[in-house]
Amino acid sequence: MKWNLREAARALDMTEREVLRFVREGTLPASRIDDRYSFNPVEVQEWGAARNRKMAPDVIPPNGEPPQMLSLASAIARGGIHYDIAASTKNEVLDAVARLPGVPAHLDRALLAEVLRTREGLASTGIGGGIAIPHPRDPVVLHVETPIVLLCLLARGVDFEAIDGQPVRVLFTLLSPTIPLHLRVLSRLAHALHDDVLCQLLAKRSAPEAILARIRQLEIHMNGSVAEGGP
Repeated sequence: MKWNLREAARALDMTEREVLRFVREGTLPASRIDDRYSFNPVEVQEWGAARNRKMAPDVIPPNGEPPQMLSLASAIARGGIHYDIAASTKNEVLDAVARLPGVPAHLDRALLAEVLRTREGLASTGIGGGIAIPHPRDPVVLHVETPIVLLCLLARGVDFEAIDGQPVRVLFTLLSPTIPLHLRVLSRLAHALHDDVLCQLLAKRSAPEAILARIRQLEIHMNGSVAEGGP
């Protein structure tokens, strides 16, 4: 699965000229054959998330067919909202996440911790503002049946080498059955995290009901935007 320039621009909610500028600067990975650019969707989404881009709330498949309905709130409800995760280092955080009850029982927890650490070794998943989005680079290896997001509120800030240098206090760990679903969960989450009300709820460590209710409200707007063909 590859994206062309138009699809990459849509996913990042940017103009094609803006995308080309970042490609030519060497910051956005792309392949070029003759005068055509192609993009790895995972690299595009991770590049946008790392720069805290308010990306399009959904990824439309290249064949133009609308994606199946996906609920970020339901994915978080499946993984759970976990408070006061105690850890002092990035690896300790990832090890603690792998032990949480929201991880499906059939998963090899040592493997999960390993793939999370491996992905973090490629580049920090800290997106700024005290938030990180750890996830496997290849989600298929874990064999989950449906998207799961574990929301963790740490007991103390932990250095994740985030883009803004701030310690991370909030983690969203993504587990997805396929790359297309991984891309869609990541795009929805990156879009939602630009909402001031949601960010305040996370900072205040609000109750799960309040956090999930706000995400459901945001998804109503996301679904309407996609149905209308908007970003």
